[in-house]
Amino acid sequence: MMPAQKMIVVDDEIDICETLSEYFSLQGFDVKVAHHGQQLKELLNSFTPHIVLLDLNMPGEDGLSLTRYLRQHTTAAVIIVTAATSQVDMIVGLEMGADDYVSKPFDLRALLARVKSVLRRTHGEPLQPNSMPVAQHPSLPAHTRVGKCWFDTEQHRLWDAGEEVALTSMEYDLLMALIASPNRPLTRDRLLALAHKHDVDAFDRSIDSRITRLRKKIECDPEKPTAIKTVRGVGYVFASG
Repeated sequence: MMPAQKMIVVDDEIDICETLSEYFSLQGFDVKVAHHGQQLKELLNSFTPHIVLLDLNMPGEDGLSLTRYLRQHTTAAVIIVTAATSQVDMIVGLEMGADDYVSKPFDLRALLARVKSVLRRTHGEPLQPNSMPVAQHPSLPAHTRVGKCWFDTEQHRLWDAGEEVALTSMEYDLLMALIASPNRPLTRDRLLALAHKHDVDAFDRSIDSRITRLRKKIECDPEKPTAIKTVRGVGYVFASG
């Protein structure tokens, strides 16, 4: 039997936490609850989630700041679940690293479908032949220079001057797709497909912001990238050699 996937629900509304906890527990998830940012951070010391359902507007540290924290300290997928309907909130949330955005009120079955979709593409969706991991690609070395960093394709780890650089699942998939096709421009749609996002919806058209975050980690000067270059009108290319 597969172990239960771990979820944290972060919301200051007790009723919502209880509803989501009960529902997703019945669906086989191992669910923990936090009512504010500090509780979330304390919980992360002993519980490693696969996915976090995160409210935006809470007392203390808000959801956008917590999204950034989760991206920097975990590999958990993040779905923002909030009553805020501002397009600005949605875009900023995605740029901070959220994997999806769901507005309240929501249908539980629809939310479950979104959770399963995000988990498939971030934690274990079966790989397609055209999305073979870099470590299994016969023409690629075990270590690849990417900007100022070294990428260990066997251990799936990024290093900068001896210090490990945290990568989200999406960032790893994007980097993997790019270095598997050195000096060959890839369209945004192709990158999304190679990153296991076959069920793309409108929220997933944030490839540019995800590339921007990746550049900040690997480039000496993210404003003048030399490793991941923009090909105007096409997409992006990994410049090798």
